[in-house]
Amino acid sequence: MRVGVEVGGTFTDLVAVEEGRVVVTKVPSTPGSPDIGAFAALTASGIDLAGIEDLGHGSTVATNAVLERKGAAVAFVATAGFRDLLFMQRHDRRNIYDLFYAKPAPPVRRKDCFEATERLAADGSVETPLDEARVRAELIPALKNGAYRAVAICLLNAYANPVHEKRLATLIAEALPDVLVTCSHQVAREFREFERASTTLLSAYVQPVIDGYLHRFESKLAGSGFRGRFTVMQSNGGRLPAEAMRQSAITALYSGPAAGVVGATRQAARSGYKDLITFDMGGTSTDVCLVQDGRPSLASESEIDGLPIRTPVLDIVSVGAGGGSIAWVDDGGMLRVGPQSAGADPGPACYGKGGIEPATTDAHIVIGTIRPGAFLGGRMTLDGDAARRAFEPIATRFGLGIEQAASSALQLADANIVRAIQLVSTERGRDPRDYALVPFGGAGPLHAARIAEELGISTIVVPPNAGVISAYGLVASDYTKFDAVTRKMKLDDAAATEAGKTFAEMRARLAAQFEDMKLPGTLDYTHTLEMRFVGQAFEVGVEIPPDRLGALDATYLSGLFADAHHRTFMHGAALDRAVEIVTLRVGATLPIGAIPQLDREKLAARAPEQAKIFHGETWLDCARFTAEALAAGQKIAGPAVIEGYTATTWVPPGWTAELDPADNLILRRSA
Repeated sequence: MRVGVEVGGTFTDLVAVEEGRVVVTKVPSTPGSPDIGAFAALTASGIDLAGIEDLGHGSTVATNAVLERKGAAVAFVATAGFRDLLFMQRHDRRNIYDLFYAKPAPPVRRKDCFEATERLAADGSVETPLDEARVRAELIPALKNGAYRAVAICLLNAYANPVHEKRLATLIAEALPDVLVTCSHQVAREFREFERASTTLLSAYVQPVIDGYLHRFESKLAGSGFRGRFTVMQSNGGRLPAEAMRQSAITALYSGPAAGVVGATRQAARSGYKDLITFDMGGTSTDVCLVQDGRPSLASESEIDGLPIRTPVLDIVSVGAGGGSIAWVDDGGMLRVGPQSAGADPGPACYGKGGIEPATTDAHIVIGTIRPGAFLGGRMTLDGDAARRAFEPIATRFGLGIEQAASSALQLADANIVRAIQLVSTERGRDPRDYALVPFGGAGPLHAARIAEELGISTIVVPPNAGVISAYGLVASDYTKFDAVTRKMKLDDAAATEAGKTFAEMRARLAAQFEDMKLPGTLDYTHTLEMRFVGQAFEVGVEIPPDRLGALDATYLSGLFADAHHRTFMHGAALDRAVEIVTLRVGATLPIGAIPQLDREKLAARAPEQAKIFHGETWLDCARFTAEALAAGQKIAGPAVIEGYTATTWVPPGWTAELDPADNLILRRSA
């Protein structure tokens, strides 16, 4: 049995898959102690933990630690003269019209930043040796007095030669054995000092939090008979054993959204769809990602709370539009939706937990797309009257009927999601009309058709049990690890040869790491060069085909770079200009083998019923189906509502829905 448990903002989801059997469970999340909600999902599922071979886990623990500033007490150590690196940052201004603009604050105080006397040149040669006597006499006593739980070390040019970082880490570990030490060469062996320092600090900041969370969860598992492999999802779309994640907690920041992309990609592929725009609308936010030929887009850098993170992540754009997103009126008298969310506690007004503000889920109840007695297959009853009461103030404010107010809120949520999809498609040089939209999460299939209409998309693929696709992604994902190193070289044949040798060294290093993690098997590799014109400030990623690694030359790499540059910036590259290689990146993937299939959970089917849905400015008569009652090949013309255990799908007029042999619900728009 393979099991995935994903902790979301509102619900914690579980999917257990073995031959001929699928178990799906949703329980309310416990934001204060996410491990309690995760273990509650295992308990509620009724499965025998001793029978689990592989348990994949994804959570927002690392993300919340940064956003809520609840990480560990951390110290930062830099080269002498660079103590203020994290505060000076870069000379940009994110909002030029904000008179009170302030740079994002790092999760460390200036008094907790220290210096080490040493200096390396840009090529890694030693200019000033590490002053070990001063480290022992001044730095270590200061660290002891600070009662820190973690130390982040980022020395100048350590990406080129980590000798000083390694020695400094050894000295600190010997003197403070209970303190976790994180070095920049371990998490981001790339140039750009501020980005490398920010990544190192954030990794150290969340490391004790992740370590404690995993320890508590593993203890509960062991006490309940679990003896299988426990893995954690990374932001790059691959898993690693929990023990390995203790050394690279920064890679777990976006584990939940990444798992959803993987699960949606795997399930859509069963129906032959490989060019996708995945659209995950959960309780708090919506995450979108573009998938080309079955491979999600990957970014080398991301941000959290305005702070850069230099580690590979799936290229996911998030907006504050979820089932719990609150509709409100701003100071200018305009109706807005999100990013504030009712979350799991108290949740939308219809949950009956004390919430009184109108949320997206309340709006769906008001217009009829969600039936209060059918939520989670009837296992959770919602309060329809509370949902209507929540929208009364907005309706009164704008002189609208309650249904019109709720419909307006949903249109605003849709507009936010359309903008997010444009960011990953149109603004990346991709036409969304060339892709199938794959909605999932509890609210995704309710909004998918309206969003597709706005973008001109004609095909929608709704997976079975769409509300738990992120949990499914945890059992359907491979094991993945990346390595990157900066090697600035002007492009010529000698540099191309050196790049090939460096790639070989990086593959060997990754293979050794997989052996240490006790993950045997044949690894699949990806090879990427970050290249740019000499004098440019930013690089373009150029992927190298595996069959050309042994025969790299300047002409071939220059052609690949010109194609990638044109694809990104949509204008011809000046090939007479000098080009340079900046960073080499290798990804190693161990496939899990046979991918478990996710089918519909077989609940009791009901005969179709008649219903009324408020659509546009009027009520429509439509049929209401249960997903369990559909047969493969059966076509349903909109308007119609299809209710499932974990998600409900809205099929508006002008659309048809058909269940295919892979249990995917395919929506097609009329010509």
